[in-house]
This record gives sequence, C-alpha cells and structure tokens, in this order.
Amino acid sequence: MERAVRRDDEAARYEITVDGAAGGHAEFRQIEGATVFTHTVVDDALEGQGVGGDLVRGALDDVRARGGRVVPLCGFVRSWIERHEPYADLVDDELLAKLRS
Repeated sequence: MERAVRRDDEAARYEITVDGAAGGHAEFRQIEGATVFTHTVVDDALEGQGVGGDLVRGALDDVRARGGRVVPLCGFVRSWIERHEPYADLVDDELLAKLRS
C-alpha cells in the first residue's frame, strides 16, 4: 500500500492517502507557535493496518522539519508519542499543562 501524508493549512489538518484515496486525518490548531493536535480520524476500513501511526509519524516529522513543537491533546497522538520515545522531545510540556488546566 502506498501512503502519503500532507499538511493542509486551509483545513488545519494533516491528511493521509492510501493508494491515492483518503485514509484519514489529524486535526490541529496553532497556539503560541505550537501545533496542537486535537482529533485524529482513520477510515474504518483501514483500522488496524498502521494507517493512524503512519499519519502521526508523517505529521510529527513535518512539524520537526519546520522546527516546531507539538501539544498532543488528542489521545491517539499522545499515546503514539508515548510509545515512540524519539518523538517525545517535540512535546511542549508547559503549553500542554497550560491548555489542560
């Protein structure tokens, strides 16, 4: 399966395509210079095939390439980062605490 992740600033989300078809998206907001992930959706037919993980990895790689920080308010993004330690340095812990309070 060919998968591609792209950022759509107009829709404020990262989108993944699987073999050219929409496979899901991760919604975000920009707050205090950080990319705040709020919700992730994967097509039901693709669940359990690693599409969500590829989407998050692609989005986080893009944020890193832009020199940004992330706030994982979305539970899926948060748990993915917890399982993939090399991405933990992207998390803006101070802003995360502020937004949760």
